[in-house]
Amino acid sequence: MSLRVAVVGSGPAGSSAAETLVKAGIETYLFERKLDNAKPCGGAIPLCMVEEFDLPPSIIDRRVRKMKMISPSNIEVNIGDTLKDDEYIGMCRREVMDGFMRDRAAKLGAKLINGTVYALDIPKSSNQPYTLHYTEHREDGLVGDNKSLQVDLVIGADGANSRVAKAIDAGDYNYAIAFQERIRLPEDKMAYYEDLAEMYVGNDVSPDFYAWVFPKYDHVAVGTGTMRVNQAKIKQLQAGIRARAAKRLEGGEIIKVEAHPIPEHPRPRRVVGRVALVGDAAGTVTKSSGEGIYFAAKSARMCAETIVEFSNGGQRIPTEDDLKVYLKRWDRQYGMTYKVLDLLQTVFYRSDATREAFVEMCSDIDVQKLTFDSYLYKTVVPANPLVQMKITAKTVGSLIRGHALAPTRSW
Repeated sequence: MSLRVAVVGSGPAGSSAAETLVKAGIETYLFERKLDNAKPCGGAIPLCMVEEFDLPPSIIDRRVRKMKMISPSNIEVNIGDTLKDDEYIGMCRREVMDGFMRDRAAKLGAKLINGTVYALDIPKSSNQPYTLHYTEHREDGLVGDNKSLQVDLVIGADGANSRVAKAIDAGDYNYAIAFQERIRLPEDKMAYYEDLAEMYVGNDVSPDFYAWVFPKYDHVAVGTGTMRVNQAKIKQLQAGIRARAAKRLEGGEIIKVEAHPIPEHPRPRRVVGRVALVGDAAGTVTKSSGEGIYFAAKSARMCAETIVEFSNGGQRIPTEDDLKVYLKRWDRQYGMTYKVLDLLQTVFYRSDATREAFVEMCSDIDVQKLTFDSYLYKTVVPANPLVQMKITAKTVGSLIRGHALAPTRSW
């Protein structure tokens, strides 16, 4: 037999899964409803993703080596001095990066289908196929025919609003909303953001997250995120970041407005039967940083590698227990990272006093090195005990000076 796998969604997660599968000789169908999709996203990727996923320089708009953390009272802390000459945070436009990764998977042999999957029939026994029902989209932009496809396994990489997750009753999760404006700036203003990104914290820009100004090829992405899913509130918070960054955005022209849900924690069930969820569909976005691109691609690759391993290169159909090995490996490798970032968000994003303490703490060179190393290489980097003690003391001291340890009322 020859294993047949459908991957629904061709963002970094879906494309990574499809690439891994086709390289192993597995028959792979890659579904994408919108080939020119540009997901609303800060677009920051860590250095390890560039190397690990063999991403070319052409998809990276900016190499950010400096970051400004800006407190509620507009105290600015510059971080980035710990970076080596060859280290940077990559800034990408999702439409460029996603297009590259999808096209690469297709060139390697994934059968790319431009269509919307609207239903998934669940088989009644372990040896029956899954049937995907989808609407094919034509090149002229018009809706095409309704079709169906039978496969042995399904990977749901179709984002926070995953239809695959609904079909397998994977359970709901809380989600935040990211809102972003792309703003084209005059040359002199754009020069300021040559290799610089900014992060703003404060109740005026987000009650539970942060706001950002991230540089792209010929514009900046200005946005905010919050769990308070309310259209009026989002507009108010976006007005807040626009006001805080007003001088640096003078003369700018809005060229695009975007919004998108971001999962706040993993779904209750990420593998059901022979269906596995990856990326946003599974809920792999981190707390505190809100980062999702690397973890989406990595979770999908780990899932696909598990399928290759337990199918003997496509010669047998993996079981639910086989697929759950991917989750065990994922949780073992990244569980601590998620716990640490969850704790950071709980401690430092709860009031403006704690945010002031957080920004003050970011001025410490040891904290900066630990933070950048953790971000760039995706590990909770173990500092030596003396440095760990110093960071702990610095954290407590910052919280005390900012009166941040006092009880706060929930909003």
